[in-house]
Amino acid sequence: MEHEDSAKNFDVIIIGAGGAGMMCAIHAGRRGLRVLLVDHSEKIGRKILISGGGRCNFTNIHAKPENFHSNNQHFCKSALSRYSPRDFIAMVQEHRIPFHEKKLGQLFCDRSAEEIVDMLVSECKRNHVKFALGRKVLSVAKDEELFKVKTEERTFSSASLVVATGGLSIPKTGATGFGYEIARQFDLKVEETFPALVGFDLKAQDKQKFSELSGLSFDSLVTCKKHGFRENTLFTHTGLSGPAILQASLYWSTGVALSIDVCPNGDLREYFEGYQKHKSNKELKNILAEVLPRNFAEKLCELFLPSKPLNSLADKTVDEFCHKLQSWSIVPERNFGYAKAEVTRGGVSTDELSSKTMEAKKVPGLFFVGEVVDVTGQLGGYNFQWAWASGAAAGAAV
Repeated sequence: MEHEDSAKNFDVIIIGAGGAGMMCAIHAGRRGLRVLLVDHSEKIGRKILISGGGRCNFTNIHAKPENFHSNNQHFCKSALSRYSPRDFIAMVQEHRIPFHEKKLGQLFCDRSAEEIVDMLVSECKRNHVKFALGRKVLSVAKDEELFKVKTEERTFSSASLVVATGGLSIPKTGATGFGYEIARQFDLKVEETFPALVGFDLKAQDKQKFSELSGLSFDSLVTCKKHGFRENTLFTHTGLSGPAILQASLYWSTGVALSIDVCPNGDLREYFEGYQKHKSNKELKNILAEVLPRNFAEKLCELFLPSKPLNSLADKTVDEFCHKLQSWSIVPERNFGYAKAEVTRGGVSTDELSSKTMEAKKVPGLFFVGEVVDVTGQLGGYNFQWAWASGAAAGAAV
């Protein structure tokens, strides 16, 4: 790794040595530009290292614009089309990093996320990128021609400045709102930020009802604002989590209800009809326990319809019960916050940026990439793909 030397002047300074920042540095370096990566942490790629349980879900082979949330749903199309999952996979294969598809197009390292960080650092080194690590940026300014980036040790200058500082999620990795401050300093609009890909605390009365189910997971279809996700839901000691819930959280706002289908495999009413045809006297909770964990089945009966022999229940009563279970509406109290959120929804407004280059329209030479931008992916490797694609777009344009 090449650290900054006595030189203070660069073609490009990138603030933030995470995935987007390093990808931008690699592509700028390949063009022969003098590139400096500045980061307030001594350790590179901390968010990469903890992702995917330490194995890094580094992309998704199915990544498409529909997998991203933004106030401008079209903004991400240009960058994603020009740097695809195939492009990143080619780099991974070139570095002989073994990987596998876990599910739904999600690619993970076989061994460790450290291999992805090492690969990016190696590519930076190959392209003569210099690093200034453990350097807190005190201020950013721009004169007629150059950006001035002041750290505690020295001030660097460059023709182009790339902000790759990430969002507010997982502050233990060093996340801050510094990128938003830079945007506002240059009079760029910042869309409201919100924790995303995160679980929920339930309201007090619901928390009490379900606390005994903590640790229980079940197949579900969770819908929020017409966006539905078929994966597992997990009860925690205070609320709900699991992949389906995390996905839905990307679209949730305070006061909005989640709709949960606890039996997404088919029509629950038809299942009960099969028993009714044979005039079964089997208890409702016992039939339900054939398709759901028993303690969950018993809890649902306790809440919505006291368990009785099926043949003693009116058809309308069974209809209503099935409808409640396949469109169970619950309003969370709050989400778990930035400490547990995988990403930050919102950020630098896409109205302010070129979708092709990621450059600020009214501040020539200023670029924003990765999570700091108002483009947020669903769970499953999409946010890394946005980091690679947006970083590559800026790196080709600086």
